[in-house]
Amino acid sequence: MIISTAARRLACLAFGFTVVVGAARFVNDVAITPAHAAGAFAIGKCAAYGQAYDYPAEQLAKAAALKQCKGECTAVTMKKACAAFAVDLTNPCGAHGYAVRPKISSSLNEATRECYKYGGKECVIRAWVCDAKG
Repeated sequence: MIISTAARRLACLAFGFTVVVGAARFVNDVAITPAHAAGAFAIGKCAAYGQAYDYPAEQLAKAAALKQCKGECTAVTMKKACAAFAVDLTNPCGAHGYAVRPKISSSLNEATRECYKYGGKECVIRAWVCDAKG
């Protein structure tokens, strides 16, 4: 069986095109899949905080947020959400509050309410963060 040079070239071109398109679809699926978006917010004493968002896994986001936070900190994770951290402006080492909610407005309001609930006199938002879909 004799195959012409033109037919071989066409077959190679078709195979190469298939490989390139398949690779591009794979990269896009991995790189921008919203299901992989995860974030974390670390909170510490005296208004210390750290934040991480759009990480592929919650554990990675939590580790990154804790690394940014100075001192003894705890972290909360979020997925398709927003987190906010409020402190008492008159005493940053005193009362504080935080919240994780689906929308930024509700997380800001709830964090401020929590700060007042724990004795804050002039609570203000210290930091906030949203992941890719929050």
